[in-house]
Amino acid sequence: MFFQLFKKNKTSTNEGTKEVKTSVSSKAQREKVAVRKGELGEYKIDIQLDQLPKEFRHLSDIMVRNPKSVSGYSQIDHIVITPYGIFVIETKNYQGTIYGAKNRKEWSVNGKFKMMNPFMQNHGHIKSLLSLVDGKFSDHFVSIVSFTKRCTFKVDLEMRKISSNELIVYDVELSDFLHRKVSVVKLQNITPLITEQEIESIFAIIQKANITDPELRETHTVAIQNNKEHQHNSNQSSPKCATCNQPVSEKVAAFCLSNKKFQGKVYCFNHQKTI
Repeated sequence: MFFQLFKKNKTSTNEGTKEVKTSVSSKAQREKVAVRKGELGEYKIDIQLDQLPKEFRHLSDIMVRNPKSVSGYSQIDHIVITPYGIFVIETKNYQGTIYGAKNRKEWSVNGKFKMMNPFMQNHGHIKSLLSLVDGKFSDHFVSIVSFTKRCTFKVDLEMRKISSNELIVYDVELSDFLHRKVSVVKLQNITPLITEQEIESIFAIIQKANITDPELRETHTVAIQNNKEHQHNSNQSSPKCATCNQPVSEKVAAFCLSNKKFQGKVYCFNHQKTI
């Protein structure tokens, strides 16, 4: 009987270990799926960029120095240099409803997960590129943020208009928006804004400035991740209504911040009706 009890305990212990392993395995599996989805999104974009006209030049995964960044560097997903604009593209691999406004420092996914306004992030990337190229090109930069089709946009409509120099797009329509933007600018200008020689020069300058050292890239990644965690811990307090100071949910806050009517302020349901 003693041996039977011992045998049962041993079996129970093994089963507990098995459950832990399964839990860890499931988490690892989810992470792998997320990585694969991210890679698939990048693949969709790479295909589109490879099919751009020959007079366009593009670079991907560029890291350049940026003293104003928390890491000291800017890592840029894609840059497309054309006769009618320089497109700086930031890609996001999120799933859900994206809430945001052009001038808001923070956006959110599903009204819960906070992220830095991607256009502010891209603005930093553009500034770092302007430190490398001639300042006369500063008005020719176009900021594009690309999300997967697993997202729904609840953002300023202005950012979906081709006339804007800050465009939010789905990954599958990136090429279409690029061509449309170039066509619009082309109609507005008799001659190209950037000559063929200047395109090649800008391409060469950025390519030369690109940092490929694996250790520096890893240092940059760690610094960015640590900063995200710090910001997350600093923003744990619940948002409150600007009128009655009562706490509201992240979803309600995100709705208010993405609605021009509320002018960047957050209101509870009752006070939304009074605005």
